[in-house]
Amino acid sequence: QLPLVESGGGLVQPGGSLRLSCAASGFSLDHYSIGWFRQAPGKEREGVSCSNSVNGITFYADSVKGRFTISRDNAKNTVSLQMNSLKPEDTAVYYCAAVFCYSEYVIHADNYWGQGTQVTVSS
Repeated sequence: QLPLVESGGGLVQPGGSLRLSCAASGFSLDHYSIGWFRQAPGKEREGVSCSNSVNGITFYADSVKGRFTISRDNAKNTVSLQMNSLKPEDTAVYYCAAVFCYSEYVIHADNYWGQGTQVTVSS
């Protein structure tokens, strides 16, 4: 299991931006493929984006393409998700996790889910 901590969520108006951060302590994230998932009330958890640590591939769900950007900061040992042009349907709890990351999809790689960070898009 890879214990990760999410932060950066909040309440934002439609069209606004947020930057989520996924942090680790005690190990280096640049050795792992990391992904972001989200779960809205009453819905299944879905993969949003991921970054492959081996080949640099990134994945984005169709619903967020062109609006979300995943990035790594190895100096800070974090993986971030920049979310722009937010929509009410982006409202969910967002989680980061170790993943198998491919260009067309992402798969959760271990049994660990953190607490997540709540993102609410509302006017």
